[in-house]
Amino acid sequence: MDGLDDRLWNTDVNPQTYTDAEEGYRAAVLDQYRTCVEMADRVSGRRSLTNTFFLSLNSAVVAAVVAVAGNSSQEVPLLLLLAGLVVLWAQCLTWFVMVRSYRQLNTAKFAVIGALERRLPALAYSDAEWFALGEGRDWRKYLPLTRVEQGVPLIFGAAYLLVFLSFAL
Repeated sequence: MDGLDDRLWNTDVNPQTYTDAEEGYRAAVLDQYRTCVEMADRVSGRRSLTNTFFLSLNSAVVAAVVAVAGNSSQEVPLLLLLAGLVVLWAQCLTWFVMVRSYRQLNTAKFAVIGALERRLPALAYSDAEWFALGEGRDWRKYLPLTRVEQGVPLIFGAAYLLVFLSFAL
């Protein structure tokens, strides 16, 4: 990919930069860098678990409302549907806020990782990878997952409202 080498290698750091007197410092920077990358990865893992949790929780509430409504020999009480809607919307709002919070947390972590990479020979994670992904400008090349994830609770909330309205009207 054209320009990737220019983005990958840090011209301020070269083999002569690594002298014996600075080796401890460089090792400490590298160790902190590894820790930050690992922590960013863990945040992404927690975000995935959060999505699974809220998807399961939403499914359980929908199943409970359907089960109660299905066992009723008469028309489904509007109050039951409204209660279900409120619970589901609260879950969707919480889900949205948590995904947004994870995105903000990872943004900060990536900024720190980029700053640490400025002390290393390669800018692989902060500059080169982002460049290879088109810097997020073209959704066909790369669509940031957190933007998609934030839309899911909103879509669920809208669907729940439409279902409620179809029963209420």
